[in-house]
Amino acid sequence: MASCLGLYIEDNIIKYAKVSKENDIIKIDSFGIKFYDKLDEAINQVIAETYSYKTPISINTTNERYNYFSVFNLLNKKDVRSYIKTEFESICYENDLNADTFETRYVLVDDLDDREKIKAIHISENKGELARKIDMLSRYKLSSVTPLAFDLSNLLDTKVIKGNENIAIVNIENKTTITTIINQRIYDIIKIDDGVETILNKINSKENSYSKAYEICKNSTIYTSDGKELQYEENAYLDDIMPTLYNIVGQVRKTLLDSLNKIDKIYITGTAAVINNIDIYFQEYLEDTKCEILRPYFIHALGTEINIKDYIEVNSAIALALQGLGEGIKGINFKKDMLSDKLPSWMAIEVGGSGGGSEKTKELLEKLNLKIDFKDALTSVEKNLIRSAVGILLIIITYGIFSSVLSSQIQSKRKEIQDSTSYFQSQVALINSDKSELDVKSAKYSELLANLEEQNKVDSNNKRLKYAIPTLLNKIMYSIPVNVQLTLIENTSDDKIRIVAQSDRQEQIGLFTAKLRNDVILKNVVTDSSVQLNGVVVVTIEGELP
Repeated sequence: MASCLGLYIEDNIIKYAKVSKENDIIKIDSFGIKFYDKLDEAINQVIAETYSYKTPISINTTNERYNYFSVFNLLNKKDVRSYIKTEFESICYENDLNADTFETRYVLVDDLDDREKIKAIHISENKGELARKIDMLSRYKLSSVTPLAFDLSNLLDTKVIKGNENIAIVNIENKTTITTIINQRIYDIIKIDDGVETILNKINSKENSYSKAYEICKNSTIYTSDGKELQYEENAYLDDIMPTLYNIVGQVRKTLLDSLNKIDKIYITGTAAVINNIDIYFQEYLEDTKCEILRPYFIHALGTEINIKDYIEVNSAIALALQGLGEGIKGINFKKDMLSDKLPSWMAIEVGGSGGGSEKTKELLEKLNLKIDFKDALTSVEKNLIRSAVGILLIIITYGIFSSVLSSQIQSKRKEIQDSTSYFQSQVALINSDKSELDVKSAKYSELLANLEEQNKVDSNNKRLKYAIPTLLNKIMYSIPVNVQLTLIENTSDDKIRIVAQSDRQEQIGLFTAKLRNDVILKNVVTDSSVQLNGVVVVTIEGELP
């Protein structure tokens, strides 16, 4: 029977549950909550009480970040990985973060907004924080470190969830997360700063006891009347509890309103789920969505001797344990396999004392052609010889494993470099193609712009001439002497104007010409030599419109 110890660790509190599974039967062997001042001591106590020295342990990440990337679904797996890595590095650069300080995982889901794309839910955890947790459990068999927001779906029985039923899991621990499940797959995770940590800290400041603050929350009840107005029992601590719950339910309501997919049911879990009638409180604000407390789907098979609420208190630890047993989403484990995890069990060789050695030791010694009689007690020389032989063999085996692992990693890195090089070369080719297309469009744009400027110039000139000629005629009308006649006014080209004037008096024509020049009716006024016919002087005057 496989078993796993789930440890949900947060500031001041540890929730634990040791879960075993055989075929489809799941049992909770032990569970509980501990409040601590020193985390390492509390962990040692839990492992001792549950006798989990050799049991696989599953714990939660702490301050993981979530980002979302939209990826074309035609990309192969390696290109998707390279694209997501590049996008995450870009986000880190924009936020003055070092991408190398984060360990990352991602999950791909269908993009409901664009069928040609897939959505990547990207999770990142600080490597320093992760290493600290792993090191803290180095004495034990740590098997997985995963984000709780993903693991909570392990508590749901997907067999009874309707295909079109969309779900949101509101987990109110120190901080709050909202996990949205669309079409039976996790689609979105939202983190909210408000959580039970705020409530417990307020009560703890009055009671000076974190465990007592927890018990006060557990014994607090929210009452309703007529299904409309909320009434609070006489409890001095409700003033510390309700403002935070009000903020959380407001955020949940906003999430539902912003979602393009209708949420049919909300499950409430986490430390705040111990507050009596919290589901009814949520229901009052989320009238169109059914709200209930999240219960592990197999809880009905565990018997009634233990209050179901006690199990619900450790939902987080149960979900982590189920993840360690192989349930839930794969590929989100932040715990990397160590060499010791990969060593076969037969490498744990014991060297015998008096009366002989182990069967493995005998086989190894026979392979090394060492003839030792195991019927009698071993001498010190024989013991040293056995230890040396086994030590040499272990060194050879360890060297071979290290060489194999190192060679595999080198090949993997080379392949990764080749894939990255191919990817970036393809991106450069796309950039060059886009640049060529942009240059063509830029040239076309420049040509269109020149044509437009030319046309504007023509239109502007035509518009100016349209009003300039009537203005010219109006000015000439008020400037022409009485005995001067105009026989021709002609716009020869552009701004050029030619006027033919005649008079029986030469000086009147001169006066007219002077007015054209002095009053700036025309610019660059010139006249040709006058011609006298039958006593009439005829003069051609040329100039330009001002």
